[in-house]
Amino acid sequence: MKKIVINDRIYGKFEITSPIILELILSKPVQRLKKISQMGPPNKYYHVKGYSRYEHSIAVMLLLKHLGASEEEQVAGLLHDISHTAFSHVIDWVFGSGHKEDFQDKQHVDFFLKTEVKEILKKYGFNPLKISQNKNFSFLDNELPDLCADRIDYSIKEFPFQIAKKCFIDLITYKNKIVFNNQSNAKLFAVNFLKRQEVHWGGYEAVARYYLFSRVLKFALDNKLIHLTDFNRDEEYILKKVESIEDKQIKKILQLLQKKDLSKLPKSKKTVQKKFRYVDPQFLKNGKLYRLSETDSEFKIKIELAKKDNKKGINTPIV
Repeated sequence: MKKIVINDRIYGKFEITSPIILELILSKPVQRLKKISQMGPPNKYYHVKGYSRYEHSIAVMLLLKHLGASEEEQVAGLLHDISHTAFSHVIDWVFGSGHKEDFQDKQHVDFFLKTEVKEILKKYGFNPLKISQNKNFSFLDNELPDLCADRIDYSIKEFPFQIAKKCFIDLITYKNKIVFNNQSNAKLFAVNFLKRQEVHWGGYEAVARYYLFSRVLKFALDNKLIHLTDFNRDEEYILKKVESIEDKQIKKILQLLQKKDLSKLPKSKKTVQKKFRYVDPQFLKNGKLYRLSETDSEFKIKIELAKKDNKKGINTPIV
């Protein structure tokens, strides 16, 4: 394969000719991501239509290419999620709590270096260890509340199309950072990002589904119907096993999760929460960088209120 043409509905049309990127796209670790759900629970059990980690990884690579990132950073973007387990961040609820969502981060380097991508990278003269550490690439990965290609892509995909396009067009790079070229679109992006946190990522429906779906997986693990290593395969393999479980409670949970509204379920006094995400982007004005919250008191108040609300947690459903 000498080239591929990719059309992204937000980022536009790209012709990919890089030999290393083409080979990596066809590699098993990257192809596996086609069967890993970006949003956690698969579409069958989630209230929002999702997409795959593969689609996200390709899009992050394209966004980095658009922003003028080096080929090395584009490669890192393509590979940044190859260690994600089946059902993505649901694994954090299975083996801990959802307010950090760092299971993948902890295993990423070890997983990365055991796959065939290590040899592909070496073949083209790239350092596998460097590329396996996302922190080495400031456009790809950055601490909250700054912008990064990963954070931009998973959020902007959920924005109304015209808002997504408007925000994308005004993204620029400045001093190794992704920033906006004006304050109004910095706020437009930040407010819409916060809205996704409130109505989706940290909202009742998402939290309830993560909580219930993780209970199903815990039951399967505790009863040795599945094993931890199975999560490094794909979701179809695990779903086939859990959906055949002959347990009334598990069957009831799976049937409930197929409904698009769980809000009427009775709720317990126990509260849980998902990771709180927000952005406070920088924008360029007259050759100087400003942070949105430093120039917009209304937005600063919005962030503080959202943080307080998230700390209250969500009452878990009773099934």
